[in-house]
Amino acid sequence: MAPPKKYPDELRERATRMAVEARRDPAAATGAIKRIAEQLGIHPEALRTWVKRAEIDAGDRPGTTSSDAERIAQLERENRELRRANAILKSASAFFAAELDRPSR
Repeated sequence: MAPPKKYPDELRERATRMAVEARRDPAAATGAIKRIAEQLGIHPEALRTWVKRAEIDAGDRPGTTSSDAERIAQLERENRELRRANAILKSASAFFAAELDRPSR
C-alpha cells in the first residue's frame, strides 16, 4: 500500500508544468526547479523527481514510463501469484500421488 501523498495532485501538476516550461527557456533554466519549489513551498528534490518523471513520460528523457512501470508491476504480481498457485498444485499432486501408492486396508 502506498503512503499518503504529501502534496495534492493539482499542486504537483502545476509545479511540474511550471518547471518544465521554465527549463525550456534558456534564460530561466538555471536554478528553475529550486526557484519554483521555493515559490510553491515544495521540497526541491520532490519537484525534481516530478519533472524527471514528466520528461520520461513525454519521451524527452530515456527511461521507463509510468504506464510501462505500472504494467510491469502488474505482470510481476500476476507472475508471483501464478508461481504460488503452481507450488500449491505441485504439493497437492505429490500428496495425492502418495495416497495412491499406499496399500488399502
